[in-house]
Amino acid sequence: MCGSTKTKKKGFELGVQRFLCRSCGRNFRGTRRPSRLRQVLWKEFVFNRCTVKQLSTKYNRSIHWIRKELRAYDPPLPVVAPRVMIAVMDCTFFGRTSGYLVVRDPHRKENVYWFEIITETLDEYQCARDTLESMGFVILAVVADGKPGLKPLYRDIPVQMCHFHQMAIITRYLTQKPKLAAGKDLRELTHGLCDTDEEAFTQELAAWHDKWHEFIAERTTNPETGKWHYTHKRLRSAYKSLKKHLPYLFTYQRHPDLDIPNTTNGLEGSFSYLKELVHVHRGLKPDLKHKMINYILQNRP
Repeated sequence: MCGSTKTKKKGFELGVQRFLCRSCGRNFRGTRRPSRLRQVLWKEFVFNRCTVKQLSTKYNRSIHWIRKELRAYDPPLPVVAPRVMIAVMDCTFFGRTSGYLVVRDPHRKENVYWFEIITETLDEYQCARDTLESMGFVILAVVADGKPGLKPLYRDIPVQMCHFHQMAIITRYLTQKPKLAAGKDLRELTHGLCDTDEEAFTQELAAWHDKWHEFIAERTTNPETGKWHYTHKRLRSAYKSLKKHLPYLFTYQRHPDLDIPNTTNGLEGSFSYLKELVHVHRGLKPDLKHKMINYILQNRP
């Protein structure tokens, strides 16, 4: 191509603009650049819940071309500024062996860390903390569910047990409509968790145990084997769960200056929104699904 700037457009060839040099009469093609539609297509695909077929109709392109552009879109890398923060941590799963561990700053409503996992292990939580601290983050406190071993892992900072998860544990053991009077009383006590303080709740839980301790200690013996088991073992498990988590249920009240949330609801809401968006595009290939999930976690306020 000559060095003259006197050119004119001559049309398209295979979707690429061609030019004519007025000085030498030579034809040449413009440099192929990434489609300017890619970002628009991607955002409509992810956040506007448009399917590939809908995008194909809207932009008068083939389904194959839409899919190619979506696969070719390269989202910008996340930029997360280090800070002093409260860390809300939890996992969400898309099937048995595909999940994400997410850490969220509840005050800025921003996800600061997410990592794809196969199973929820303590090593993943430790890795999350180590990674954030190596980036310059200072974690003042943690809000998490009742995963065994997690609280001792963060013994050097305050840990708040999520009230929502605690109530879910009680429901799992007692069901939503317990038949036993003791179960009804314990479920009602747990449902007032958010509206009480540590001293009052501790006294009420102790009073419940004093009232029902003989009942939950009842045993049933197998006449053939002679072995026994607790008759109301699910009720016992529900009580033991409250007793075990009691030191972590009111951390947010013991540290009012830190403004610690008492639930992981902000993160749970983010998970619900994430799954709704992903569910629109069932059958995505793993690489596109992974890119979509990462983009949502990065950009979801």
